Amino acid sequence: MPAPQFVMSAEGHRIATYSWGDDDAPTVLCVHGFASSCRDNWVNTGWVRDLTRGGFRVLGVDQRGHGASDKPHEPEAYGMDALTADLVAVLDTYLLDSVRYAGYSLGARVGWQLAVNAPEHVERAVLGGIPDGRPLARLQIEQARAYAERGTPVEDQVTRNYVTLAERVPGNDLRALVALAEGMRLGDADPDPARPPQQTVLFATGSEDAILERSRGLAAATPHGEFVELPGRHHFNAPGSRDFRRAALEFFGSAG
Repeated sequence: MPAPQFVMSAEGHRIATYSWGDDDAPTVLCVHGFASSCRDNWVNTGWVRDLTRGGFRVLGVDQRGHGASDKPHEPEAYGMDALTADLVAVLDTYLLDSVRYAGYSLGARVGWQLAVNAPEHVERAVLGGIPDGRPLARLQIEQARAYAERGTPVEDQVTRNYVTLAERVPGNDLRALVALAEGMRLGDADPDPARPPQQTVLFATGSEDAILERSRGLAAATPHGEFVELPGRHHFNAPGSRDFRRAALEFFGSAG
């Protein structure tokens, strides 16, 4: 991992960014999922290696609340508008007009909205594990908060899975992640199939992921949507799929 370069958000939060490859090469902006990080989602799984070998520059981001970025504890800090504005600030700072976009889970959800709200910035997008429904809706906020603040055991199995996921990544701040999950529910955080991205979009979801059919439905609702099913993968291990990387590289096309 290179040392993070920090970009300031509109509210003054530091957003950690990382760059690999030739500055003049076509850029792929990689945005990770909930409770993950740029390192966890894109470096450790081989994406940065394969994209740079393919001739692309990779610009990675730790979303607010994750990795080396600032981690506010207020739910109001995590609205969809703030998450997409962070990415626009990153692109502006790096003087990039438009990029190819790769996002997974939460990163895919933010990518959908960036492609809709700021289409001039997104040439085409790979959206992996994107849910058709309010993200993290099954997380029991009160149980997760009680665990983060007082160590109270989590009874709900889904919530326990998310807590385990969050604690797996070094440096995660569980209170910030609980705030993010709560903040995403404050506004209209669902992807709207009636207002999809107009760019060409590749959707990719694991065959064992509970959101498979809903992801397929979002692809069908997107005018230039394509869909690939990742054999034998569930939501939490799909980023490491060789099939996923291969499909994305083919979709992004030549870096020349």
